[in-house]
Amino acid sequence: MRLILAASAALLIAAPAFAGDDVMANFYGNTVITKSGMGESHTHYKADHTVTADATSMMGSMTLTGTWSINDKGELCRNYSNAPAMMPNPLCYPWASHKVGDSWTITTPRGSADAKLVAGVQ
Repeated sequence: MRLILAASAALLIAAPAFAGDDVMANFYGNTVITKSGMGESHTHYKADHTVTADATSMMGSMTLTGTWSINDKGELCRNYSNAPAMMPNPLCYPWASHKVGDSWTITTPRGSADAKLVAGVQ
């Protein structure tokens, strides 16, 4: 009986640590560089749920500013205050935690892009 109580107590103590995991923690202070046929962007996520992106495309360069959130589907949603008319806003797509040095593919309704998490603000 003591073993069951001890195990139950350990689970209760550990539960808040799991609930507090932040899928975005490794992104703060670092840069997500995405490249596609449309161009390249350097995106910076902050713990206060703000996001900035410096994007370069065939149409020129721009800096986007806004907010980010994780919706109930576990998708990352970015809502830019100055998004171009052709850009879905908010833009939501599947997301997962990554470490500096990781590369992955982001798939959105507009297509896909190669992404990499690099150290620092670039």
